[in-house]
Order: sequence, then structure tokens, then C-alpha cells
Amino acid sequence: MRIADYANATALAGTSATKSARAVGPDLLRALAVLMVMLWHLPKAARVGVLPDVWPWGWLGVDVFFVLSGYLIGGQLMAKMAQGRRIDLADFYLRRAFRILPAFLVILALYRLVPTMQEGKAMLPAWRFLTFSMNWGLDGKATGTFSSAWSLCVEEHFYLLAPLVLLALRGRARWIGAALAGLILVGGMALRAELYLAAPDAPWNIYLARLYYPTWVRLDGLLLGVLLAAARTFHPKAVARWLPAWAALTTGLLALAGALMVIKDKGVVLDLAGATFGYPLFSLAVALLLCAAIDAEPWLSKIPLPGVATLAALSYSLYLVHKPVYALDKVWLGAEALAGWPALALYGCTVLTAALALHHGVERPFLALRDRVLTKRR
Repeated sequence: MRIADYANATALAGTSATKSARAVGPDLLRALAVLMVMLWHLPKAARVGVLPDVWPWGWLGVDVFFVLSGYLIGGQLMAKMAQGRRIDLADFYLRRAFRILPAFLVILALYRLVPTMQEGKAMLPAWRFLTFSMNWGLDGKATGTFSSAWSLCVEEHFYLLAPLVLLALRGRARWIGAALAGLILVGGMALRAELYLAAPDAPWNIYLARLYYPTWVRLDGLLLGVLLAAARTFHPKAVARWLPAWAALTTGLLALAGALMVIKDKGVVLDLAGATFGYPLFSLAVALLLCAAIDAEPWLSKIPLPGVATLAALSYSLYLVHKPVYALDKVWLGAEALAGWPALALYGCTVLTAALALHHGVERPFLALRDRVLTKRR
């Protein structure tokens, strides 16, 4: 694995920039991802300038996060395998728990304690969130409050299974892992096609419940991220030879153009071609662009990009707080007063303030506690 890969793994881990240098390329993708998601949920009256034209693609920000997570977690686990070290499951699960759960539980508690934060008509029972099962059969129309937690469910399932799968594959022929990856990718496309054809005219909430939220139809991004990590970990010379930065960038942009043509600009509800091929094609594009960004780090690091590292570091908190803060803004100020550029500025400032509070008040203290706990375990 190249030096840039280790820098990238540190940057994607969400640790503070005070402890280690951040990798610019992955930070760019992470910052872009969270801005896309925030735009997707931004109230219509505040979508000014070019935002209405960009808005239909905002939901794809979650898929960018999936690729980044697949690359980060896959890279961390496979780096140990490449070095002949065992995967410490307790260490891995503790790290993920300290990273994800504290901020998530704080927001979940606030949702239950402050009803004005609830942006939907109703909210699923707390146990569905605590067990990370709320993305199964989720009806966003009936129980849309904190529906954004669906992606956290997908990632938690990935965190649970990824190290177990890699342990099972350790010492086995490489073709077995490749066959499993192909089965997951092709099987996901076939499953989405079958589900779509079973109800081609389903309303948006039924489409999302069947083809968007469940873990088993959203593994494309995580898988492509893991495959990128595997290639860079076990075959770095082949990647350097056959997929240099310029080639990864070119093919990534071509894949992105193809994905956007298949997905179209109609929003999150796709047609048969989009539902079948759109997710993996877009994830492939992001994986290739991430690969290019990692190798282009020496050049990217020389470009001044104010705010990118901050947005990347705050991305998890921003993801958690943006929907309830939007709801609170409308309750406190009135929806009629929130329109145009002033509304966009207000939404942005209040969300950023809340994210800073969550990041510095919850995320960082628990990351520090994690370091102390893991140090004592060694």
C-alpha cells in the first residue's frame, strides 16, 4: 500500500486535523458528499441560483459516502492482512462504536425529547433505530422523521459483516473473493430489476422502501470501495501501471457521464435501467475518481481549498443535524420568512453551528475516550 493510502485512511477516519494531516482528495469527495445530501433536503424556497438544477442529483451524496466507507474500512482491515497481522474484532468493533454511536444516540434522544425537531409526520419506535433495522420496510411518507438514519443502518451492517467475511476469505484462493464480489454486484442488479418489475408503477414511498433503503439493494458503493482498497493493498504495482491518476480520472469521468445519463435528472425514483445499473455505475465512477485523487495528492495538497478540510471533518455531524435543524428553523422563524438567499444563508449558518457543537461536544471527546480505552487494552 502506498504512503498516500495511509494518509487517506487517516483522513477518512474522521479524526481531527490536529492529530494528523488530512488527504485533500478524499476530503474533497467527503465535503462534496455532505453538501449534496444537505442540498437534497434543503427546503425548496431556499434553492436559489443554480441549486434547482443541481438538486435532482443531491441524493447521490450518500453513495459517495458508501464508496469512501468501503475504501476506508476495507483498507484498514486488508492492510493488517497484507502485513500478516490478525484482524482484532474487538478492537475493530470498539473503534466503530466509539466513532458512530455517541453522536447518533444524542441526535436520536433529541428527536424523542424535542418533537419540534421531527421533520416528518411520525417517527419509528426507538428500538428500530437502536437495532439499526429502521431501513427495512421504511415508509418515508408515513414515518419520515430521521429517515436519513437509513444509510447509517447500511453502514453498520457493513461494519458488522466486513471483517467476518475477510476473515473467512483469508488464506483462500483470490478467485473466491473475486467470485463473491461479482455475485454481490450482479446479484444486487438482478434483485433491483426483479423488485422494480414486480411493481413498476409504485408510488415514491414504496419504491424507496423496496429499492433504495434496504441494505441488500445498496451494497454497490461499499463493494466498489472495498475492491479499490483490495487492488491498492495487494496489487499496488498493477494499479500504478494500469490505472495511473490520469487514466483513473478519465475513466472515472466517463463512468460518471454514463451514470448520470442512466440515472437521469428526475430525482431519487429511477426507471428500470437507472435502478438496475445506475447505482453500480455511479459507484464505479466515484471509486475511480477516488483512486485518481489519492495518487494526485502531491498536487492537490498545493491547491488552497479553504473550508474543505473543515467540512470533511464535520461531515458526520452535518449529516446528523441538517434535517432537524431545517425543521427547527421553520418552526422558530416561520416557513414564509425562509425564502431566497437569506434563507440559504440562515439554513447554512444554523446547521454549521449545530454541527460544530455536536462535533466538539460529542464526537471528539468520545474519540479521545476511545484512544484511552484502546490503549489500556493493549
